[in-house]
Amino acid sequence: MSPFLLNILKLFSEKIMSQTTTYQEPLVSRYTSPEMQYLFSAEKKFTTWRKCWVALAEAQYELGLTDIVTPEMIAELKANVNNIDYDIAAQKEKEIRHDVMAHVYEYGLKCPTAAGIIHLGATSQFVVCNTDLIVQREGLLLAKKALLQVISNMAEFCDEHKDLATLGFTHYQPAQPTTVGKRNTLILQDLVMDLNYLDFLLDNIKARGAKGTVGTQATFLDLFKGDHAKVRALDELVAKKLGFSSTFDVTGQTYTRKHDMKLAETLAGIGSTAHKFAVDLRLLSNLKVQEEPFAKNQTGSSAMAYKRNPMRSERMTGLARKLMNLPQNFAATYANQWFERTLDDSAIRRMDIPQCFLLTDAILKLFINISSDMVVFPKQIEKHLRAELPFMSTEKILMEAVEKGENRQDMHELIKEHSLAAGKVVKEEGLDNDLLNRLAEDDRIPFDLDSLLAMITDYTQFTGRASAQTTDYLTEVINPLLQKNSEYMGEIDSSLSV
Repeated sequence: MSPFLLNILKLFSEKIMSQTTTYQEPLVSRYTSPEMQYLFSAEKKFTTWRKCWVALAEAQYELGLTDIVTPEMIAELKANVNNIDYDIAAQKEKEIRHDVMAHVYEYGLKCPTAAGIIHLGATSQFVVCNTDLIVQREGLLLAKKALLQVISNMAEFCDEHKDLATLGFTHYQPAQPTTVGKRNTLILQDLVMDLNYLDFLLDNIKARGAKGTVGTQATFLDLFKGDHAKVRALDELVAKKLGFSSTFDVTGQTYTRKHDMKLAETLAGIGSTAHKFAVDLRLLSNLKVQEEPFAKNQTGSSAMAYKRNPMRSERMTGLARKLMNLPQNFAATYANQWFERTLDDSAIRRMDIPQCFLLTDAILKLFINISSDMVVFPKQIEKHLRAELPFMSTEKILMEAVEKGENRQDMHELIKEHSLAAGKVVKEEGLDNDLLNRLAEDDRIPFDLDSLLAMITDYTQFTGRASAQTTDYLTEVINPLLQKNSEYMGEIDSSLSV
């Protein structure tokens, strides 16, 4: 075998070994989209650092530092944004224990003409903070697109089932009927709230800009010979070149970690909505009235072949639990930033910020998948309704008895007495609900059995305005919202690898 093929085989073997002998992050290996994964890759981070350095050099040149920064230097920097030798940077970082300066060094090797002006007047957080904010903005846009797809899916489901009467539940006990569509508008409304908070964050995300070592811009003021106006202009111009409309008004060495705290709270909000939806669906699945999609060859249980476990909803519950618990880390990080900055924010943010976005991505991917093809079983829904309708009809019976001249309080006591007795028979003896028979046999109740049965023949009468509310909400809120955000709508791959 040739040396070339041997080398290829060696590299392939090392890759396989690293995958099987080294911990792999499940969020990357199992659950998330390539687009979100890329945002937190080394390539995205370090090429964005270089774009920050290019923006700084361009702004310095355009604002008059032409004796220091030249067009040739800028051209050289731009030409080498993607030309990174990661091995050299890693070796240098190991030597000097500073990642930013290691990449300044490596960039300088590629740009010998511009090496002296890379990072001119800046602190490490110039590239780190601005890059974090750029990545966050792009991550929020990906989350927005996925969230809108969930909203669209849920709206379609609500519309399709707006008239399908089903038992309502309070305290997970049977309550007045609602409709399947109306029930799901409750989740839909929460998703819209999540979108509104996400949009607020997107509308208000700012660049750190060019603020200097502790946020005073002292070094930049020296570079521009005390010209405050040009230093302010530099801050604004760098932000504009990086795609931001504004910068944080003031910073320490970093932008305030209060922003990260609000970011985590916003993404955790999406997780909490997904968690509630998933738990509700798991409960409905137990009742056999509504289920998540079930793949043709899916196995529900290794032992019980008949089972259709709500595996996707269970996975979404677990991922959401992790996401909902992350904001406390961000709050602690913010609260422990002493004065202009301490470094205890660095290690935790390297983990928590990517995890926040990757968890959100994984959850929304599952949410899209589940909501795109949920299954409803009308006959099973009707069975549960019929079993509970005698209880549900008691308010109607009470009102009609009053119309016949009966005393409300007296009728209430009689109906309560028979309801408790019927409930005892159902629970303790496993028999059918015989409440209507009991009421018909009581001479104090002014209705015979046929009259009582007629009251529950059309059980949709007990759902009130559920269908109309669903239509109103979809027409007045959801449809305009989706139309307004049509530019973000598009096909999203929600297929699951496991």
